[in-house]
Amino acid sequence: MNLLSIVVNIIFLCFALSVAAAGQQEATAPTAPPKNGDVAAANHSLTDLSAADEAAKLDLTPDAQGKLSQEQMVRLFRVVADKDMENERRLRDYTYIERDVQNNLDGKGHTKSTETKTYEVLEIYEEQVQRLIEKDDKPLDSKQSAKEEEKLQKVIDKRKNESDEERRKRAQKQEKEREEGRKFVTEVADAYNFRLIGTEQVGGRDAWVIEGEPRPGFEPHMKEAKFLSKFHGRVWIDKDDLQLAKMDVEAIDTVALGLFIARVHKGTRMMLEQTRVNDEVWLPKHVTFKLDARVALLKGFNIDGEQTYRDYKKFRATSKIVGIGQVQDPPR
Repeated sequence: MNLLSIVVNIIFLCFALSVAAAGQQEATAPTAPPKNGDVAAANHSLTDLSAADEAAKLDLTPDAQGKLSQEQMVRLFRVVADKDMENERRLRDYTYIERDVQNNLDGKGHTKSTETKTYEVLEIYEEQVQRLIEKDDKPLDSKQSAKEEEKLQKVIDKRKNESDEERRKRAQKQEKEREEGRKFVTEVADAYNFRLIGTEQVGGRDAWVIEGEPRPGFEPHMKEAKFLSKFHGRVWIDKDDLQLAKMDVEAIDTVALGLFIARVHKGTRMMLEQTRVNDEVWLPKHVTFKLDARVALLKGFNIDGEQTYRDYKKFRATSKIVGIGQVQDPPR
């Protein structure tokens, strides 16, 4: 991932980590709300109820001001996280096409140039890989195509030749990331005042619309959470599947990433929409973004664009990766 991708992805931090990163956890929501509504108590009383049981117990009744309590949001995020974990497992069985359009803007917001890239997205040995297949809507020439095949083969060789120790370390790293996700759920619930706006249709399906505004006086416990107060936005949660159907996030202040890494400026915005495929999995459908940032105090980015996704196909152990040596995806 290049620096630009890192800067763009930081926009999702305030809401995406509350759902996607937390989606790697196996803990679920409390069986009943603590009498004092304390979030810590809500986290402490986790049980092994199924996602269906959790959904049945979910109560999003707002207070007189239309606000949702921290405890309600912890509950919701944990239920959505559990559903997202199921979704992640199913996503590994799919391949799809991603088309990225990036418009480079001048100081007045006018487009100076446009670049378009199209990728085939694959899952190889539990690692998601993008293979470039078109530039500016034209197929790659033979030399460019060969380079992409070489990149793909390197990923395959690396995983095929992975030692037991390397596999163990990778598993430990993944578990550490899952634990960080668990902690981040509580940080998000504590960082915002949430309000249930109502119900809207996303892709022809009913979804809860929840708005989050930074909570005054929020004190983060994790360093990653210090960015939360710099963003606000809305999430749309599918009422039937309890999946993240849509998200709209905007920077309301400048976000500094380290001393010299990057600065994301106020007004930077991104919207994500997902879609249900084959009645079993939620996959990305459309992303739009507007980015005003500076990386390493040197290069500035003033861009907007979109990413669209299509041609979702089941990709199982019997499917072949058309690459060097006609490599076959290993059994799971």
